[in-house]
Amino acid sequence: MNPSDIVTGYEPLDPDELETVHGDDRRPQTIADFVRQMKETVDKLVRDGASRGDVKLMNVAFKELRYALKVFNAYRNRRKVTVFGSARTKTENPSFAQSIEFGRLIAAAGYMVVTGAGGGIMEGAHIGAGHDNCLGLNIMLPFEQGANSVISAAGERLVTLKYFFTRKLMFVKETDAVVLFPGGFGTLDEGFEVLTLVQTGKSHLFPIICIDHPGGNYWKRWEEFINAELLERKMISPEDRALYLVTDSVEAAIKEVVKFHRVYHSMRYVKGDLILRLLKPLSAAVLEDLRKEFASIVVKGTIEQTGADPAEANEVELQQLSRLRFRFDRRNVGKLRMMVDRINQQAEG
Repeated sequence: MNPSDIVTGYEPLDPDELETVHGDDRRPQTIADFVRQMKETVDKLVRDGASRGDVKLMNVAFKELRYALKVFNAYRNRRKVTVFGSARTKTENPSFAQSIEFGRLIAAAGYMVVTGAGGGIMEGAHIGAGHDNCLGLNIMLPFEQGANSVISAAGERLVTLKYFFTRKLMFVKETDAVVLFPGGFGTLDEGFEVLTLVQTGKSHLFPIICIDHPGGNYWKRWEEFINAELLERKMISPEDRALYLVTDSVEAAIKEVVKFHRVYHSMRYVKGDLILRLLKPLSAAVLEDLRKEFASIVVKGTIEQTGADPAEANEVELQQLSRLRFRFDRRNVGKLRMMVDRINQQAEG
């Protein structure tokens, strides 16, 4: 959720992030504005008579986020993939070997690997990526969780956190893709959370990939549940299945991540319109095809190819990118993801 980042994903900027300055003039709030509001919020805790425990919780969370942001900020210009999976996975498990191979191949493609910094799948992904391509978000637990040897050796890229909610925010804020290997409650929780954030538009778009070992059925059974229980009961739409990929091939997972960023760069809301930033402009024919195929998610007007909006002037490094601009219904994110896939297909022609 990083609207000023050149490479990593962007959180949509909502209209309520604008404030009235003079009459009807509205401008993006500045860093100074946000800092002032944060100080006012802290003062209100005293006025509200907040308990010691509540104030302590907010204090710890604020400190954790500040430090994590500081660490990750040094790698703002590098794309990142977050890898989830069980800390209990043994080295002889085929998924462990896959996690090493995934880490190696995705690092070779130019991505850093972010994990929960523990053992098992997390350690395998870090081993494959190598010391210089790793970031870790460790969690303090009374058992099981200790930082693996790879990320421990990179002290400046390891953050240890008390709260799961601050850790989860950093996993999503700083990622360009999420890859899930088999795991326990934590892995399933993280998988469903990222799906929920993307599906509801509370996060930027990114690939979500579930990797079984060859012949494995962990994620295949999970997908059977999604289809039989969620889809059949109409608790999700058919297009929502475009938000994730189930595969038993590391190579297919790498391809899914890399192709997502061939043309599509990032997204942002400006004045109620969704703006998709693209690495290259679309041809008139491709644009017309998009207008026809995805008219159902446009609530007003049509899809236009434009340059940068003046509201994006603070993102100087993105000014040269082409844009698609339209009034998105903000509901059918699965179909929006399908639209991004269509846009990226032009690079394969």
